Amino acid sequence: MMVHFYSAIIESILCSSIPAWNAAATAKDKGRLFVALEGFYVEDALQGQGLYTYEDGTVLHGTYVDGELNGPAQECDAEGHLMFKGQYKDNNRCGECWIYYPDGGCVFGEVNEDGEMTGESVAYIYPDGHTALYGSFVDCDIIEAHLATLIASESGRPRFEITPNSPVYSFDKSTSTCITAHPLLPDPYENQRVFVSDSLIKGAGEGLFAKTNADTDTVMAFYNGVRITHSEVDSRDWTLNGNTISLDKDTVIDVPQPFVNTKRYCASLGHKANHSFIPNCKYDTFVHPRFGPIKCVRTLRAVQKDEELTVSYGYDETSGNTGPEAPDWYKKELIEFQQSQAASGNL
Repeated sequence: MMVHFYSAIIESILCSSIPAWNAAATAKDKGRLFVALEGFYVEDALQGQGLYTYEDGTVLHGTYVDGELNGPAQECDAEGHLMFKGQYKDNNRCGECWIYYPDGGCVFGEVNEDGEMTGESVAYIYPDGHTALYGSFVDCDIIEAHLATLIASESGRPRFEITPNSPVYSFDKSTSTCITAHPLLPDPYENQRVFVSDSLIKGAGEGLFAKTNADTDTVMAFYNGVRITHSEVDSRDWTLNGNTISLDKDTVIDVPQPFVNTKRYCASLGHKANHSFIPNCKYDTFVHPRFGPIKCVRTLRAVQKDEELTVSYGYDETSGNTGPEAPDWYKKELIEFQQSQAASGNL
């Protein structure tokens, strides 16, 4: 019997079909470039622990039997963050699996025969590790779910307690004309952590405040809104862009009138956070179970109960000869901030 360790760099091999040399490639691997393959071979078949490294830095660490994935497996991104944990059988995901998002949320459940997170007993778990939405999902999207709490069990298997009289939640990604089908249905995670009240910042109107103490790097609120283009935003007056935030190179999230009023819209509250040049929070990307890809408000440091949450709006402060490309109030505050910093010797 010949046993040897194999490690190779594989250049420019596009997995448009399942190649003979890689029996462990699955349907989700099509179109990805394999860069490195490591493992122990017995009679030309990968056995035991094996490691695939993809061109994007993603690493799949799995258990192989006769060259096929069978058993526990984990997948991590280029930064080492866990993306998947679960079981494989004959190269397909099977049984109970975890899918992790970079923002701290995750989905748990039993995958279907195609390895998709589809079923009647699937849960999305918020970044706190216990607030959950439990119910029917199709490929990680909520069809119908209720608020639940993740309970640790002695066996280690997750157990969920459904909250009595919970409202029904479903995937409800906004469009350019519809912010949500249920504008007065609060997000349960956000509702535990923030509230809206008069800002402590002069002239700022309403602000966002912490309901409870929170550690550094805690997601506090979500920034959902209608999805519009950058060109539309750029063509408008600043007075119409008071609640806009760039999601990516194509999309801007906007909370327009009349949804600025919490009596008309309170499904997410991240747009209520005011600007500060010394913020205690930042905007970050988030894959929300109800709203899809949006932004969130995440703490930069520990915050105390009733403390106002602030973010840097990130306007370009060097964009033109006449000053920053920003609304007048921001230009005024920037001058005042720079003067105060200079007076204190910080500039």
